[in-house]
Amino acid sequence: MHNATVIALRTVATILILATFVPLLPFEAWYIRIFDFPRSQIFVLAAFTLLIFLVLRWWRYGIDKILIPGLVASLVFEAVNIYPYTFLSPVQVQQAPADAPADGQLSILVSNVYQHNVEHQLLIDLIQEHSPDILLTLETDSIWQKGLRPATDSFPERVAIPLSNTYGMHLYSKLPLRQTRTRYLLEEEVPSIKTYVQLRNGVWVELHAVHPKPPVPTEDDDSKTRDAEIVLVGKEVKGSDYPVIVAGDFNDVAWSHTTTLFQKVSGLLDPRIGRGFYNTFNAKYKLLRWPLDHVFHSDHFKLVKMERLPHINSDHFPILAILSFAPENKYEQEEPQPDEDTAEEAAETIEEGKEEAQEEDD
Repeated sequence: MHNATVIALRTVATILILATFVPLLPFEAWYIRIFDFPRSQIFVLAAFTLLIFLVLRWWRYGIDKILIPGLVASLVFEAVNIYPYTFLSPVQVQQAPADAPADGQLSILVSNVYQHNVEHQLLIDLIQEHSPDILLTLETDSIWQKGLRPATDSFPERVAIPLSNTYGMHLYSKLPLRQTRTRYLLEEEVPSIKTYVQLRNGVWVELHAVHPKPPVPTEDDDSKTRDAEIVLVGKEVKGSDYPVIVAGDFNDVAWSHTTTLFQKVSGLLDPRIGRGFYNTFNAKYKLLRWPLDHVFHSDHFKLVKMERLPHINSDHFPILAILSFAPENKYEQEEPQPDEDTAEEAAETIEEGKEEAQEEDD
């Protein structure tokens, strides 16, 4: 085989191995954290590369004696990470029975619209088709607020935060809201929403809407503030006396260390586990997609339906979740459990994020 091809294959193998294990380093720099995202892509590429090595019988030669075990380790590690989001895994959230009471159900549609997208009608059509109880839109400015009115006029409750910095947020509800607060947990220009929504059966549910900054050079050089906001919300809802839903664009994947820490801290469940990836980003590139938009909830709920909705010309697909309030069966579902290091790690994550945000303000 041509030397250039051999070098190329070995280079690819080395990159895949590094990409797998670099995120284990205790650093929050964007060029480290970015490798949390493409776990499924790395798995496929590592499997293909390993197959080539085996077909060519390279396990007998020099550096290949290191690269092949490295690729095997990469495959195993990536498989462990993505396994829960395949149909091979047991579900974390039980399926609601067909006769679940309608007055205990809540449908929520989450859509990061991409602020510069002008195809308002595509989202309007989806809202009118699915008629959710709760609509959460992200990256919505005043233009989007006006553009969606043909659909949002049917929502009597509204929380509008129109911003032109791509962190605008709008929450629309057909159900009553109370004690609604717009909050800026760590950064002045990045809002979140906390409110309580009343189901048709009279039960009040604590709802959080979030959209922290991503760890990319154009936004944040590291993931400290993102991680801190996610974990801060998780810590807050753990002490809630109400059923809880946390929804939004976390700018983090479901299997990352930070989102896993969020689940351990909050005890919230992920309805995707055992059902699929529900990749919402990037809608424009089929081979580069991962789950960034989330709907987590307490064990008071079971799942009626979860669906990734059609493309609306955004870089995100909208996602729809329909939950059923089922408190009498809540203990059938096992909450993510903290380990002995969870509280300390959560406190450190929050403190580092606050310090980072303070330095940016100064």
